[in-house]
Amino acid sequence: MTVSLRGLSTAVPATQLVQTDVQEVFGSQPGLSRLAQRIVSTSFGLSGIERRYTVLEELTLDGPPAEDPAFYDRASGLLLDPGTRLRNDVYAEHASRLYVEAGGAAIAAVPGIEAADVTHVITVSCTGFYAPGPDFVIARDLGLRAGVQRYHLGFMGCYASMPALRLATQLCQADPEAVVLVVSVELCTLHLRTSNDPDTIVATSLFGDGAGAGIVTARELEPGERGFALDAFATRTTPQGEGAMAWRIGDHGFEMVLSNAVPSLIGEHVTGAIEPLLESEPPLVDALRDGAVGGAIDHWAIHPGGRSILDHVESTLALSESQLVPARETLRDFGNMSSATVLFVLDRILRDPGAADGDRVAAMAFGPGLTVESALLTVRG
Repeated sequence: MTVSLRGLSTAVPATQLVQTDVQEVFGSQPGLSRLAQRIVSTSFGLSGIERRYTVLEELTLDGPPAEDPAFYDRASGLLLDPGTRLRNDVYAEHASRLYVEAGGAAIAAVPGIEAADVTHVITVSCTGFYAPGPDFVIARDLGLRAGVQRYHLGFMGCYASMPALRLATQLCQADPEAVVLVVSVELCTLHLRTSNDPDTIVATSLFGDGAGAGIVTARELEPGERGFALDAFATRTTPQGEGAMAWRIGDHGFEMVLSNAVPSLIGEHVTGAIEPLLESEPPLVDALRDGAVGGAIDHWAIHPGGRSILDHVESTLALSESQLVPARETLRDFGNMSSATVLFVLDRILRDPGAADGDRVAAMAFGPGLTVESALLTVRG
């Protein structure tokens, strides 16, 4: 039985943030030390990002300023510091819309499957909480069956879409008639803030908002349809780095710890982390050990946690520049959208005319732990 990921769909809010404009705003905040100003310039300038998206319309530099701003006062140029409750209230409002938009698009993109066919919903997010949650909202607003089973994977971080896809695959293996809707929504910009802390500055230079969704099922693809066979999954934590990446709830939003040691830690341990993924196919393990895995696996959907992370993965695994194009272009056009980002990269690979039926794909995402979640896929159709 082959379980496939179908109907990959993505969505972003309407408000676009141009990276150079955001850099100017963050770099001009009062109270920044000279060192912090230099870090802002370096982090934003070398991020590999040109634009990001946000649900916060008041962050735009176009049109009339907000009458009662909560996050950014354009008249004074000051970034404001709302409490966690307000940030989370904004999350609940805007995330609900994106969950329904992305989930509905995924269902509509799969021929032969309708909302009434969905048996399970898995929602993913680490940037906000509310209950009844997004799984409930999706079931209600998309008109899913009354007995649809719902699961939410919360606060896991940037790698969470991978265990969501693994759980969906396991559900389909247990029930060949299952149709699982997976939706990730992350509104990272709700938690950006001015600071002299280098980790916080790096986070402000990277994160954006977005949503990704797909259908996981053992049902056969329709003629002309494209998708991914979900072949294998693996999870590993690195021996060091537990404190290098963390995500905590503070009084003024969620607080990201993102050490500048993360890229080198990932580069140091990525080979060992991906080896268990390939163990069921000895030729791929041999290629990894021989430094030739880039030629053995056609496409690489690497979570673009940052430009330096992609550089270290490319160098360590001896991947070609072209194999990192989907990840680098996703970073350029959307920034790091936490758990949703790898779905954007997979979508870009699937839409590439150069991705042929039978091509192998390795996907990887990284998060607190340091945790490396990976998947092996095959292009179908």
